[in-house]
Amino acid sequence: MDSSGSYDVFVPSVQLNSAGTTWAGGATPGTSIPIESFFIASPADSGAAITAALASGKNLILTPGVYQLDQTIEVTHPDTVVLGLGFPTLIPQKGIVAMRSVGSAQGVMISGILFDAGPTTSPALLQIGTGNAGSKNDASDPSVLSDGFFRIGGAAAGSATNSLVVNSSNVILDDIWAWRADHGNGVGWNINTADSGVIVNGDNVTAYGLFVEHYQKYEVVWNGNGGTDIFFQNEMPYDPPSQAAWMEAPGVDGFAAFKVADSVTRFSGYGMGSYSFFNQGVNINAANAFEVPANLPGSSLHDLLTIFLSTSGSGGILNVVNGQGGSSTIAKPDTPVTVLSYP
Repeated sequence: MDSSGSYDVFVPSVQLNSAGTTWAGGATPGTSIPIESFFIASPADSGAAITAALASGKNLILTPGVYQLDQTIEVTHPDTVVLGLGFPTLIPQKGIVAMRSVGSAQGVMISGILFDAGPTTSPALLQIGTGNAGSKNDASDPSVLSDGFFRIGGAAAGSATNSLVVNSSNVILDDIWAWRADHGNGVGWNINTADSGVIVNGDNVTAYGLFVEHYQKYEVVWNGNGGTDIFFQNEMPYDPPSQAAWMEAPGVDGFAAFKVADSVTRFSGYGMGSYSFFNQGVNINAANAFEVPANLPGSSLHDLLTIFLSTSGSGGILNVVNGQGGSSTIAKPDTPVTVLSYP
């Protein structure tokens, strides 16, 4: 609330090469946007109505509730703010994408939303940018997804091929939890199906606090160059019914939790953990928790961890990264296996 009693939405400025709080030396730098510039939506509003408001140049506030979407919410203007209050839940119907920022997605800020898979498989729940926009994005005005959560099953049966797809460059991901449900309603290997939690196609994308769990293929696929991940937490799927049902390639057991594409020449990762617990009564193994190009610059990855989570179950992770680091399996449960630096 400003000095005249009017409500605003405060948007902090981009901070580069910073650490610590932004208010230690005074007020946090940023801009206040009048509440009148926002379309304030409720679950009674359709996807078409919300998209029309965004197309007219409005920002968006989603009030609490469950939004059953019959049309993709499209964010069409640069620097649009999409703010969820009380973690509104967006559920796509008929296999659509719940929300998509179009074009280069320059400066779009999305925060505080839960994306829940619908009954028909969607290709993705949220797409940031359409196509790989690459150099069209200015690093001084990045798009941001903050406090974004994705759920495949758990509340009800649902499926999506991928949860979050980042096609734009210089995007900041801050506190992302993508979960294929391992308990709750609508849960089963052939019920709440989902390949991957996060796909990064843009260059110079930075993730802070990336939590991705139980997907059926690679949990994270990082195709963009110059990316950085600071903290990664993963649980592999508990429920592959057999080793044959969960194979990256002939002769390669399971899927890596974090796959950096072979074409990538620069990637940095810090504090990255992958955990396993296979509960179907048969031995299930993953050849590696992390797979990255072997020609990355030295010490591109820092402080990698695997662990088998229980004293029950079967199988485990055979190597930490690219065939190195040793195994964390039921043979030595609850014992961390680490690689401090790679390559």
